[in-house]
Amino acid sequence: MISRYSLPEMAELWSDQARYSTWAEVEVLASAAQARLGRVPEEALADIRRARVPAAARVAELERERDHEILAFLAAFCEDVPDDSARWVHLGMTSYDLVDTALGHTLARACDVLLAAVERLRGVLVDKAFEHWETVCIGRTHGMHAEPTTFGHKLAGFAFAIDRCVRRLRAAREEVAVGTISGSVGTYALIDPFVEEYVCAELGLGVEPAPSQVVARDRHAQLLQAIATLGACAEQIATEVRLLSRSEVREVEEGRTARYQGSSAMPHKRNPTTSERLAGLARLLRGYAGTVLENVALWHERDLAHSSVERVALPDALIVAHYQAVSTADLVAAMEVSADRMRAAIDQTRGLAHSSAVLADLLESGTERERAYRAVQAAANGVLAGGGDFSTLLRAEGIDIDPLRPERFLVHHDVVFKRLEALREMGR
Repeated sequence: MISRYSLPEMAELWSDQARYSTWAEVEVLASAAQARLGRVPEEALADIRRARVPAAARVAELERERDHEILAFLAAFCEDVPDDSARWVHLGMTSYDLVDTALGHTLARACDVLLAAVERLRGVLVDKAFEHWETVCIGRTHGMHAEPTTFGHKLAGFAFAIDRCVRRLRAAREEVAVGTISGSVGTYALIDPFVEEYVCAELGLGVEPAPSQVVARDRHAQLLQAIATLGACAEQIATEVRLLSRSEVREVEEGRTARYQGSSAMPHKRNPTTSERLAGLARLLRGYAGTVLENVALWHERDLAHSSVERVALPDALIVAHYQAVSTADLVAAMEVSADRMRAAIDQTRGLAHSSAVLADLLESGTERERAYRAVQAAANGVLAGGGDFSTLLRAEGIDIDPLRPERFLVHHDVVFKRLEALREMGR
């Protein structure tokens, strides 16, 4: 992923040097397990432990000669190990015993970094929801004025969506945090299962229960689908900010510094560029999820068609998702909310936002439904045609009901408030 959409705490996990460091850790642990079984001499294990992680440039140099990254890594690693000890490195293992076990460890760490960012986003949304719990605004359906709600209620919906993302990511982390050290075609023919158990336990990983030489790729597909869903939920938040930032609405605005410049040609512009960026990144995440699904069906015990895909899709998806989660939290924390314009939007309906309450009153008083609906609709159409306010036109239809009684709205609003309080306590 390009540096523009990368944050160091996630991007560093996916560097070539970080990968080789994890590979070296797996090889040392595997040799330690073999030593416990009496298959690797203790003197050789000591030499292997002392070996330095090879430089990425050296591995790349050797790979150009051998056209095999794992063999190039092993050759570079063993340059720092005496010959008598180097022969014990990678004993009984196949390439993807190393690659997939290391990948499981990296994915687990990456998920932890992402989860911390998503949990922060959830917390920011909860805090902002409480801050604006009583900030009344117009609800919109189909993009049209509907009934009053509050901005805090709207943000609460987003907070619960992100909470579901947290739970999906935790489940996906458990599925990808696995390894396998089972040898060619996964039969343990040349390696004791103790090696796998030992290495995976030391790395905090589970074990692939029936390995085929590789870890099953449906695990990675599950993770990237959870990430794509997270991206879509972040996009939903960003889209709401974009819609409420429009010039004719201006109920919400992205937080800006005093030095902000929105357009090279039009100095008056205050564009929701952060929200637009977050919405765009969600498209990438959906694309990565579809791509990794293609990796699930490998030929027989394994093929290598998945490798090139994963080298791009896994790091890019996690880096982008992390950037998006952090940026969405920053967006919500800094956004400016205009309670006055929100209230004005309700007032601009001239009472129409309360048409359903009038209809409910008529039905409760015994008026036949079709007659009640048509009478209220006729008054509403008169307002839209510029004929006056809703109360006046209701009376012209023979309806003597005040549509503006505030006690009719948000009567059971507190039930969502209590659920939000429970979410806040759970996140602490």
